[in-house]
Amino acid sequence: MNKQANLRWGILGAARINERLLPAIVEATNAELVAIASRRPGAAAETVGKFAPGLGGVTAYDDLDALLADKRVQAVYLPMANHEHAQWALRAISHGKHVLCEKPMALAVADIDAIAAAASEHQVLVMEGFMYRFHPQHARVMELIQSGLIGDVRSVRASFSFIMRPARLYRLAEDVSRGGGAMWDIGCYAIHALRMFFRQTPVAVVAMARHVESGADISSSGVLDFGEGRFAQFDFSFERARRCEYEIIGSKGGVKCHVVWQLPGDTPVISWWTEDGQSCEERLPAANHFRLEIEHFSDCVLNGKQPALSLDDARDNCRTINAVLQAVRERRLVEI
Repeated sequence: MNKQANLRWGILGAARINERLLPAIVEATNAELVAIASRRPGAAAETVGKFAPGLGGVTAYDDLDALLADKRVQAVYLPMANHEHAQWALRAISHGKHVLCEKPMALAVADIDAIAAAASEHQVLVMEGFMYRFHPQHARVMELIQSGLIGDVRSVRASFSFIMRPARLYRLAEDVSRGGGAMWDIGCYAIHALRMFFRQTPVAVVAMARHVESGADISSSGVLDFGEGRFAQFDFSFERARRCEYEIIGSKGGVKCHVVWQLPGDTPVISWWTEDGQSCEERLPAANHFRLEIEHFSDCVLNGKQPALSLDDARDNCRTINAVLQAVRERRLVEI
C-alpha cells in the first residue's frame, strides 16, 4: 500500500504571518495547501492571491468552522490572536485535525493540559510553532556545545527587539493577561531559546517591565535561575533597535548566534571563541525555517513520528512565561 506523499493543510486565519507561512506550505516537499479561512469576508481569497499568486486548488472560506468541516484538510496552521489559540486548537482537534499552533500555544498551562488530553483522545499531533528551532544554525550551535569546545554552559543571554511599526500596533491593544504586548509576541522566543541550552525548567526568576496604557508590556528584562550558578538573562522590546541574538558562555569559551530569525535568503553567522585563544566566525548555508518546520510536522503526521517540540516543552515554556509575568507584577523573585 502506497503511503500518502503530501499532508493536506488548511490555514485558520488571514494573519500577517501568512507572508512567510503560506509560501512555506506551498514550497514544502511533503505538504499541499488545500484551504484557508478568515472571518473577514474576502480576506482568505485575498491572502492566497497575495502570497501564492496563480496557485490553484485552494478553497477560500469566510467561515472558520467551514474549513474545519472540510474533510480534505488533515492539518491546520493556527495563526489567530494569542488569546484565541487554545480555543481554536481544541475545536480543530475535535474535528480530527492535526494542529500546528503559532506561538504561544496558550496563555495558561491548564489550557495546554486540555489540548494534550484532547489530542490524545482524537489521536492527532499538536505542535507549538517556534519555527526558528528548525533552522540548521541552532543544530550547529548545539554541536559546538556538545563537542566540549566551550566547556560547561554557565550562562546564556537572549536579546530580541525592534521598533514597533504602525502595522503591528495591534500587539499593544490588549492587556498582557489577554496575550498582548512584547512577552507573548517576542519574549516567548527569548524564553524558549534560553531553555534550549539548559534543557530544564528554571527554578526562579526576577524581572521588570514597562507597560503602555492598555496593560501590554513594551519592554522587559530579567534573569532566570537554572540552579547551581547557572543564569539566563533576557531582554526584549518594541522600542529598541533591532536585535535578534543569543550568546552562550561556558567554562572554556562562548558561542553566539547573530541572527535568530533568519529570512530565507539570509546567510547565517555563528561565532565562537575559547579561553586558549581560538576564535572563528562561521557562515552557514541559507535556509527557510518556516518551510523546514512545515516539512518536519508533515513528516511526523505522515510517518507516525513525534514532533521535535513536544507538548511538555510547550507546558514548560508557558509555565516559565507566567512566572516572569508574576515576578514583574509582584516586583519580587518568583520560584517556579
